[in-house]
Amino acid sequence: MTFQPPCRTALSLAALLMISACVAVGPDPTDLPELHLPAAFDEGGGGTAGQVGANAFWLEYQDRILSQLIAAGLSTSLDIIQANERIRAAAADLRATHPLASQISGEPGSVSRVRSGGDGMATGYSSSASLSAGFVFDLFGGAQRARQGATAAYASAEAQLEVTRLAWLAEVISAYSEARFNQQALALTRETIRARQGTLEVTNNMLSLGVASNYDIARTEALLHIAQADLPNYQAGFNAQVYRLSTLLNLQTGPLMAQMQRGSGALRIPPGPGTGVPADLLRNRPDLRAAQQDLVQALAAVGVATADMLPSLSLTGTVSDTGGATAWGFGPRLSLPVANQGVLQAIRARRLSEARSADLTWRSLVVTAVEDVQAAQSNLKRLRQRVTALDRAADSYDRAYDLALANFKGGGLPLVDLLDADLQRAEARLQAASARNDAAREWTALQIATGAGAAVVGIGN
Repeated sequence: MTFQPPCRTALSLAALLMISACVAVGPDPTDLPELHLPAAFDEGGGGTAGQVGANAFWLEYQDRILSQLIAAGLSTSLDIIQANERIRAAAADLRATHPLASQISGEPGSVSRVRSGGDGMATGYSSSASLSAGFVFDLFGGAQRARQGATAAYASAEAQLEVTRLAWLAEVISAYSEARFNQQALALTRETIRARQGTLEVTNNMLSLGVASNYDIARTEALLHIAQADLPNYQAGFNAQVYRLSTLLNLQTGPLMAQMQRGSGALRIPPGPGTGVPADLLRNRPDLRAAQQDLVQALAAVGVATADMLPSLSLTGTVSDTGGATAWGFGPRLSLPVANQGVLQAIRARRLSEARSADLTWRSLVVTAVEDVQAAQSNLKRLRQRVTALDRAADSYDRAYDLALANFKGGGLPLVDLLDADLQRAEARLQAASARNDAAREWTALQIATGAGAAVVGIGN
């Protein structure tokens, strides 16, 4: 960052006109500090990922309902609509900094009806019209810096829209995946209930034959009731996630609930993705671009505050017509901010502090963004390993249970061993389903950490 001091010249009218072409005071908002990033992520490759903002990564789940919901929600989400309004507000602020909008003004005339006294009470009209205009010379670039700041605010609002979109995508996919997990848990629990009901029936038969005890019946019934008690919990979890989706998508709950209840299975875990290199984040992560524009805006504000401390020159003209008499005037006006220099210096000092804070915020977000990618990449890698191991464990417990049930019915295995195999199988199944849910959501977390999907406005089903 560089600081340009004001031009030193005599404060005569001619000199002030000459220095109106000087460079703007204050730090140059386009001269940002360089950031030194690592060449590659800790567990990533070395190739650049390119522009990933337009990647509709959720299509990789190959879930038709999820794709339909996101396609609809991109245009109905209240959070996204609100972010668009912030862009419109920033655009209005930017238009207000246009040279003609800020430096030229006019005042219309007026016509009034008058009544004179006397017996006749004559009525007439008296007209007066005046037009005034002024032009402010941007001697020290204060207006230029203000426009640079407004431009940066507009760019920041655009980037914040993408930040909002990514946060919304993360919540939608997480809620959808959690809903599907609860559905899967309901299905697995119902299978467990049917199996335990079968075990209870066999045990009752054995009790009638005198080869089982009431204790065996009590234990079997207890496990059955535990499984039945889990059903409301998973159903409540499913409903809560559908309600969350309804809010995020700004859709009615009834039709959405009916659509979700038809089910589509748990989300798959797509391959990849590639993460690129840390330098890609400066281009692809909208939160980093927003923070950078916030820094530009803060630096521009320093220039505005610096220009406010210096003399200003304006040319004003007035033309008036009152009762047929026309008068006009034109001339320069020089303002010297002397009496309030202490206040102006304090304002400039505050703007400098705000610029330093914005610079630190930007740097901190860049460091955090690198951490986000590396943590999500590491988590996803280990979650894939966990899913593989738990799937194998669930398959083994399935086989063990089938063998235990066959041996129990043949009289070669105690009931306690069958119940133990049943309990272990149920736990392993749920653990495997939960791990797949975690991995599917972490895949989205890695995509969002790289900035993928930020620029997607709408996409077909």
